[in-house]
Amino acid sequence: MANTKSAEKQARQAIKRHKFNQSHRSLMRNSIKKLLIAIDQSAKSKDVTQSNKLFRELQSIVDSLARKGIIKPNKAARHKHRLNLKIKNIALKK
Repeated sequence: MANTKSAEKQARQAIKRHKFNQSHRSLMRNSIKKLLIAIDQSAKSKDVTQSNKLFRELQSIVDSLARKGIIKPNKAARHKHRLNLKIKNIALKK
């Protein structure tokens, strides 16, 4: 429990930041899941246009989270690289 006014304020701010960060992390995870589903469908149909569109959206989300400090820049780069490789592999297998 906070003992001073400044500690109380800091606790309130921490709760607010936690909710903000949690919702944005969830947005990132959900967009990754959507992209993975689209990649699976693209692998079956050999059409990567939908996957490319979702990847561009995911890329901007992940980059903004890294810029805001919600995730580390290396984690953002790792996610983008691995998902881009999956899309490229589908395009090469045509």
